[in-house]
Amino acid sequence: MGVMTTPISANALTRPDGSPLRVLVVDDEQMLTDLLSMALRMEGWDVRTAASGLQALQETRDFAPDALVLDIMMPDLDGMAVLQRLRQSGNDVPVLFLTAKDAVSDRVAGLTAGGDDYVTKPFSLEEVVARLRGLMRRAGTALSAEAEPILRVGDLSLNEDSHEVMRGADEIELTATEFELLRFLMRNQRRVVSKAQILDRVWNYDFGGRSSVVELYISSLRKKLDAGREPLIHTVRGVGYMIKAPQ
Repeated sequence: MGVMTTPISANALTRPDGSPLRVLVVDDEQMLTDLLSMALRMEGWDVRTAASGLQALQETRDFAPDALVLDIMMPDLDGMAVLQRLRQSGNDVPVLFLTAKDAVSDRVAGLTAGGDDYVTKPFSLEEVVARLRGLMRRAGTALSAEAEPILRVGDLSLNEDSHEVMRGADEIELTATEFELLRFLMRNQRRVVSKAQILDRVWNYDFGGRSSVVELYISSLRKKLDAGREPLIHTVRGVGYMIKAPQ
């Protein structure tokens, strides 16, 4: 396998044979396809772009991608029509749709039933990468260089790719910030982290008397994770917080 020049994350995904994953990005906005392509190449993936639905169908035949990023609104064939044609021709490549906020209707909701997914604009590049990783993993086209990226503390598990958080058999719904805070605590399990460290890592703030923000989020995490169960999050007075499994 040739040497990749792009920085690849530790839990890089590849095709089962070890070659780079192929992703086709389809959008009629050049700036958006450029941005997305750059982000996906940073993952070490092989990326091609198309500016229309018809071009997307042609590229899919030539390039045989492992996933498609497809804008729903396009001038010739819209995203739904592209999907329909792909499925009719027996191609079950997973599709991540890009859709405007006001288009999240039954049409789009129906997609997720078929194993496809969507993100609404404006979206973060990280979100697109995470959704694509999840799609290709579920489709079996992608294998991780390492084991599943799951952090565990006692009966609590956090999946860094799918963002699924479980305590025992219960799935825990967290906001994006709560997830980042929990991930930081879990990566430092059995170590005390100070409020200043948390602000720096989770919020990227210089410490400036904003410690009450941390207290609010810790209290919210405790309600969701620890209520009625053995507590995992501990306060170390005057120092900070620590997450550890019950002894």
